[in-house]
Amino acid sequence: MPRSPVAAVSVDGRRSAVDARPPSTPPRMSAFTSQLALQPIDDDGAKDLALALTLPCWTLLGMLDRAMDLTRSHVLLREQFGAPLAKLQGVQFQLTEAEVERTGLDVLAKYTLWSIQAGNDEAVDDALALRLAAVEAAQIVFRVAHQLHGASGFCDETTVSWISRYSIPLRRIPWGPSGTVDALTKRIDRRGLTGLFSEAPEKAIATEKAML
Repeated sequence: MPRSPVAAVSVDGRRSAVDARPPSTPPRMSAFTSQLALQPIDDDGAKDLALALTLPCWTLLGMLDRAMDLTRSHVLLREQFGAPLAKLQGVQFQLTEAEVERTGLDVLAKYTLWSIQAGNDEAVDDALALRLAAVEAAQIVFRVAHQLHGASGFCDETTVSWISRYSIPLRRIPWGPSGTVDALTKRIDRRGLTGLFSEAPEKAIATEKAML
């Protein structure tokens, strides 16, 4: 029997070939999802696991980019006391905090993709660290976006509220912040992360050049 071209990987790195089973419930009840038949594969699933953890973080990063764009536009257009909200120092501080988180996540996401492509043994560690950074950044960015949009930011009146809602599965599956911390801690134990900034300066420079 030919192997399915689609593979799945569990959070402990076990790979399986995937075949979709015929739906047992109508689309209205199943949300167009169906159960999967899994056939275990003996191949090492570390790279697949790293990708499975990393790619949703890129989707979440795109949502944060959009949330920041919408929030910048809102504070530039909305006026208070005769001046745009963007002129207020408190608003500027909040936007800076959110942008620092988003920018840091962007750099870490690029590094993690490079780590997977380079076949690093620590790719899964890097992917878990990326996921932790992503869910923490999302908490801060969406908090700032909601606050600066005011009451409308918590209702379905604005696009940012929809983005925030649809980001929830990405932030909670397979783990939320505490679960991700637990998974990362168990994996690296006491040895710590071995990333770009923990290497010797010469090696770090060579690694950064390889990423470009």
